[in-house]
Amino acid sequence: MTRVRVESLTISLDGYGAGPDQDIKNPMGVGGADLHQWAWPTRTFQRALFGAEGGTTGVDDEFAVRGFTNIGAWILGRNMFSPMRGPWPDLSWKGWWGDEPPYHVPVFILTHHARPSIEMAGNTTFHFVTGGIVEALDRAREAAGERDVRIGGGANTIQQYLRAGLIDEMHLAIAPVLLGSGERLLEGVDLRAGGFKCVQHVASEKATHVVLRRDTAGN
Repeated sequence: MTRVRVESLTISLDGYGAGPDQDIKNPMGVGGADLHQWAWPTRTFQRALFGAEGGTTGVDDEFAVRGFTNIGAWILGRNMFSPMRGPWPDLSWKGWWGDEPPYHVPVFILTHHARPSIEMAGNTTFHFVTGGIVEALDRAREAAGERDVRIGGGANTIQQYLRAGLIDEMHLAIAPVLLGSGERLLEGVDLRAGGFKCVQHVASEKATHVVLRRDTAGN
């Protein structure tokens, strides 16, 4: 059965999933890149994001690997695709990742402004969904088949899916970083009331990894 998962989502010690003032120079907001010091060096991220060989193994890489395992489709908020706001000023922007994004499956972008789908190298196709989170999830489930759907962020997108009770499992990495401001991941979200329980927690030198799973039997 298809599950809806959040994977490798990093938050600061003060609860922020991204820094403030996202722009072309700061795609994760000011200071946001500091959150991911556990992820960048791993063998999985080196291969997926940079096409490089080598990289670290161990706890951090094990969690990076699980984030790409059995994923048949992704859902992203518009900010995860582009720094632009409002109507698309042109169609030349095709994401942060170059000609071959690291997804290799269909990706559904939440937006208020329609845009034709974009086929990229490596089997990634970006689809732009204007009908909201349920429409995006329905389309992602269909595309994923028997595999899972990964909600890639950002914080507001994850909050919407959590409030709607549509996420089954989350892997959060808690980085030893203070951002002071930005986007709080769990602002106004009651995970306990939503049926989530911590089923795993493991610390590495650079992050504490926590897996939260929703108890659907009790809901």
